[in-house]
Amino acid sequence: MSEKDASPPRIRLTLRIDVDGRAALGHGKIRLLEEIAATGSISAAGRAMGMSYRRAWLLIDSLNAQFAYPLVETKPGGGGGARLSAAGQQVIRCYREAEQRACDGAHESLRAVESLLRRP
Repeated sequence: MSEKDASPPRIRLTLRIDVDGRAALGHGKIRLLEEIAATGSISAAGRAMGMSYRRAWLLIDSLNAQFAYPLVETKPGGGGGARLSAAGQQVIRCYREAEQRACDGAHESLRAVESLLRRP
């Protein structure tokens, strides 16, 4: 048994924001926004996450449609690049802040659940 196998199970809390029963925003979409901010490209962001350009574009299109302001702005003509709008930057900030607060508040409960898990 390797050292990694002997370690206790690692648990973590993830945050998903639902709007009207639909998963509007979660870890994956936030990561996609962060990758776009880092690369300036929907295509490169999708590749970094192991998804097709079409899948990344559809996710961004749905995000832009859900919010009052577009989260990602693109230049027309394909290959023109993409950037986060001020609203996109704010959504990431708010999500990460809420995620941190949730994790901080749930720390003791998560440790209690972890102590009840079966060990390898």
